[in-house]
Amino acid sequence: MASAQYTTKTYTLNTGSKIPAIGLGTWQSPPGQVEKAVEYALRAGYRHIDTALAYENEAEVGKGIKNSGVPRSEIWITTKLDNPWHHRVQEGIDSSLKSLGVDYVDLYLIHWPSSTDPNDLKKTIPNWDYMKTWHEMEKLPATGKVKNIGVSNFGIRHLERLFSDPETKITPAVNQIELHPNNPSPKLVAYNTSKGIHSTGYSCLGSTDSPLYTNKTLLDLAEKKGKTVQQILLVWGLTKGWSVIPKSVTKERIEKNFQIDGLTLTDDEIKTIDSMPERFKVCGDDWLPDGVQVFFGDDE
Repeated sequence: MASAQYTTKTYTLNTGSKIPAIGLGTWQSPPGQVEKAVEYALRAGYRHIDTALAYENEAEVGKGIKNSGVPRSEIWITTKLDNPWHHRVQEGIDSSLKSLGVDYVDLYLIHWPSSTDPNDLKKTIPNWDYMKTWHEMEKLPATGKVKNIGVSNFGIRHLERLFSDPETKITPAVNQIELHPNNPSPKLVAYNTSKGIHSTGYSCLGSTDSPLYTNKTLLDLAEKKGKTVQQILLVWGLTKGWSVIPKSVTKERIEKNFQIDGLTLTDDEIKTIDSMPERFKVCGDDWLPDGVQVFFGDDE
């Protein structure tokens, strides 16, 4: 990427749709702050907003979009089907569209491969799992309510099961997964790519109070480049070929995270980051229903 124009960069999905390379994440953003964060981001030039039914902030996101003055047609909106809604896909998208105040979303994801019983969150829905959910998702693009469908937190074995089912007609456009130097998941990213699935990295900065911000390797590189650790992390992910959705509610940080055009990392600098030995996950699977395991440690 000779010119390193990340802020206008898009990735072409297997549907032909173009997803903006940088988006604003809204997971764990406190109530009352999301609306302003979305407005700040769109005014700063972001054109990709990521939310989810489970975040309970879609209404605020929708208000921020309206307040920004940016036309809906210029904004990529991703939202996600919550686990207890797996058997109610049509209701799920209708709920999200109503909260967001829009007629369609650009990308709708199965948030987790866990069909949770809405009456008992420690159990799964009887006679149902994410395979059936995906087949319900496949009906959505024809309705006009959803431009693209995809998944989130799916591992290789989840995707292999999906592809082995003769009823599967549509390949997910995106797999949104946790991606940062301490959870790089190279095997999973390579698998996604081999199947024509675009990877989006969530918690790409390592989330709130990230240990990455005090990592000497990253601090030294940031000092050398005259940039922030966050900016280095974003360009690392973009150079690797995935879209990134850094989360912030602070105007200055939202703007700073978008000021990365012109920043390039050499092959050696990428290798230095790749070789960081520490490992941690921001988001585990121990909160899911009994017997549901999502992460198997096979991503590397």
